[in-house]
Amino acid sequence: MPRKVKFVATPSELSRILAHLKKDPRPQLQKVKGLKITYAYRNDHWGTRHFVKDELPRIRYANPRMDIQVNKLPKTPQDGWKPELTLELRDGSTQSLDVDGKWSSTIFTELMDIGGGSGWEKWKQERIAAGLPVVDIPKPKPKPQPKHSSSATSNKSLPNPFALADDEPLVINPGKTGAAAVLP
Repeated sequence: MPRKVKFVATPSELSRILAHLKKDPRPQLQKVKGLKITYAYRNDHWGTRHFVKDELPRIRYANPRMDIQVNKLPKTPQDGWKPELTLELRDGSTQSLDVDGKWSSTIFTELMDIGGGSGWEKWKQERIAAGLPVVDIPKPKPKPQPKHSSSATSNKSLPNPFALADDEPLVINPGKTGAAAVLP
């Protein structure tokens, strides 16, 4: 029995994915042989998680032979360990990047500064000369506005039938409890 296909992307979805993978600047890491990233899969390390979600597929697409290892570990709010990104360079040395508390765009920029090569330097010079940021900073998604029902807004203009008049005293029956104490 053939397996069911879980997800088949439509042509427009595929073109959107390819446009994201081929977006400038191309993350061709000529000086990097391998990359290892360790972070918490929830509760912390937001910038690192966004980097893995947004930038790591682009890095994999541009560098298909690069050894990329991703370790998502459980972390409770009491744990104090930090995420780490370790690069294995082509000359045999290793270098660690401090990625704790950084945005995904900052992590990407630091990674490209180490392994990007001449193409990255040219990109940076062009962007700086044009007065643009080196890498576009991700914009946070706006929070959706709460939807107000028409009945909730129309009730504001109607008078409250249970409101007491200014001269009417509130009589409480001490022999009763709850709502029965104030009802006639």
